Amino acid sequence: MFSHIMLGSNDLEASRRFYDATIGALGGKPAMENGGRLVYIHGGGLLIITSPINGEPACAANGGTVGFAAESPEMADAWHAAGAAAGGTPIEDAPGVREGGFGKLYLAYLRDPSGNKLCAMHRMG
Repeated sequence: MFSHIMLGSNDLEASRRFYDATIGALGGKPAMENGGRLVYIHGGGLLIITSPINGEPACAANGGTVGFAAESPEMADAWHAAGAAAGGTPIEDAPGVREGGFGKLYLAYLRDPSGNKLCAMHRMG
């Protein structure tokens, strides 16, 4: 169901020490860096630690994203439309393909009625 979890940090080096230790205790590897973010991949899961891109201090969900796996771009679009119709707020750019360090991703972003940032993601072939 989930594609990734992203958490905000006010001190990436302190976060690196903590997560390298705790993820390491579970058998995972130290963080990889990608665009100033710490990336942990283990057991099929992806955890990303980042400074909030809006420049504000990290707090509960500021800089955080809960990601949901979508089987296709159409499924991500349907997720986005259903969420917007049910009280969610579209954020970021419109749903679409983004290209970066992880290749091409189809992404759709919403905030739920409580303000939590959510993303539907499909990895393009």
